[in-house]
Amino acid sequence: MKMIFNYNDIFYSFIYDDLGDCIHRSREYALNYVYSGEMILDNGEETIHVLPGECVFIPRDHRITLQKKTYQGERYCGIFMMFTREFLKEMYARMGGKKFPANASKLPLGVLKLPQTVELASLFASMTPYFDPEVKPREEFMRLKLQEGFMALLAIDDRFAPAMFDFNEPWKIDILDFMERNYMCELSIEEIAHYTGRSLATFKRDFKKALPGTTPEKWLITKRLDAAYEMIRRGGMKMVDVYTSVGFRNPSHFSTAFKRRFGVRPSEVA
Repeated sequence: MKMIFNYNDIFYSFIYDDLGDCIHRSREYALNYVYSGEMILDNGEETIHVLPGECVFIPRDHRITLQKKTYQGERYCGIFMMFTREFLKEMYARMGGKKFPANASKLPLGVLKLPQTVELASLFASMTPYFDPEVKPREEFMRLKLQEGFMALLAIDDRFAPAMFDFNEPWKIDILDFMERNYMCELSIEEIAHYTGRSLATFKRDFKKALPGTTPEKWLITKRLDAAYEMIRRGGMKMVDVYTSVGFRNPSHFSTAFKRRFGVRPSEVA
């Protein structure tokens, strides 16, 4: 069981039991602070363990695998601060954009476990009373906490500013390459368009040029069903694990689509 409260782009999370891994994609820059329990992040290159009192920086449009679990008998509780483009533009104007020219030195952005600074400790200590769902913070107060969180990052390394003040749209990346690598993830077409640096209309137009005669939706369904068929044929997996692992949310939808493609129900595969 889990509970999440959102106060003006600051999320309080409570995990009451050890859940399986989940894929996390933040469209915005974020800080994730662990109050109790443990968070394990895998960015494909390294595994990062975040323990109570520690904080991690997550860049925008970054895909990581997260596991939140109990630690030393305590459930996971954490605070996730999201720095939206709108918020960062306000900070850019407030701090004077001319201080951060386009060619300013930028911190190479990736998932970073942050040092335990006085600024971060003070910030999150002032926010822990709101783990009590009966205590509702004022919106303007949480806005100030976002500003404090941003300034705490600059206290660690001022190169965070020119990196996070880059408001260019993400570069377009190859559609088919991205989809081949991520078709089993639980991504909507709108999310895939975003992660390839396109609007939904541009994504569909570019996909049609690359693969005429089909649609992104049909392509995804076919790839997921083919992968599911191979998993079932090999055996050793529960049906719920099969359809969720290939990106289906609804078992009825999965069964109907599977029979339409292969002529048999998933349970009838030899």
